[in-house]
Amino acid sequence: MFSLIFAATLFTSATLAAQETTALERGEYGPLDKAPDSALYDLPVKVSDHVYSAIGATQPPTQLNAGHNNNLSFVIGSKSVLVVNGGANNALARALHVEIKKTTDLPVRYVISENGQGHAILGNHYWKSQGAVLVGHVDAQHQIDEEGFGVLNRMREYAQELAQDTELVNFDITFEDEYILELGDLKAIAKTYGSAHSPGDISVLVPKDRLVLAGDMAFHIRMPPIFDDTDTALWIESFDRFVDEVADWVIVPGHGGVTDVATVTAGTKDYLLFLRAQVQGILEAGGSLDDAYKIDQSRYQHWHTYDELAARNAGRVFERMEFE
Repeated sequence: MFSLIFAATLFTSATLAAQETTALERGEYGPLDKAPDSALYDLPVKVSDHVYSAIGATQPPTQLNAGHNNNLSFVIGSKSVLVVNGGANNALARALHVEIKKTTDLPVRYVISENGQGHAILGNHYWKSQGAVLVGHVDAQHQIDEEGFGVLNRMREYAQELAQDTELVNFDITFEDEYILELGDLKAIAKTYGSAHSPGDISVLVPKDRLVLAGDMAFHIRMPPIFDDTDTALWIESFDRFVDEVADWVIVPGHGGVTDVATVTAGTKDYLLFLRAQVQGILEAGGSLDDAYKIDQSRYQHWHTYDELAARNAGRVFERMEFE
């Protein structure tokens, strides 16, 4: 009997210990760094005739991944190069530039950021020093104006020595709906489809390759983050407009590897619809915010960042839907 009680105690202790650790600590994100000789989490791969992407970690930012937990891409034309996402700091931007130079001798003319988040804009300081023109959505610039120094300081906390020479810079060019980037014989189109998960979310289309760098319009592998200012109803509408244009294109999302529309639909729109339906049921039953936090999202437990985001997402959807 004692041995059974002792075994049960060990099992319970182990279970509680597992619950108290994060998915990152439990090793559920896979390798913590795939390119140990580079600041990049992983080196760029060719995803179409003109486009390369360094697929970032689908895990929270750490010193080990240097904040490379989004996708850093570049598009090569006949005369110049476009970089999509400046990176989380100068160390990442510099490392990406090293890889670009291995692929082409052409200069980086433009750097465009998919939104105003740190891993999209903080490395722009390096690219500015290289003579690149920085491009972003007007709402992303507003976010930099309001939150940029806080974002910079948080990055410095986790990146430590990798952040030493990184400073905040503004875009040189901002746009509202669409901006065309001429790279010689190749055209890239930056555009917004409407409100998505954060201010100034844009996608970059490369029509010649039938490929879109979707940014944070579209998710898979990791759970979509819902922020205080995220309007999920509008995000669903924006996502539908996005799909109407790129339904049979190659999709390079903001996070995770190359995929297709069906996959990001399941990872984005279907999740938002599920969460909104659950919250609507709670509201109709007179439920509370506590009930929203308890929504069973276990069907998505295999997604990276589930532990960090699931309950918080539900709470934020509830708080907004109360007033829709």
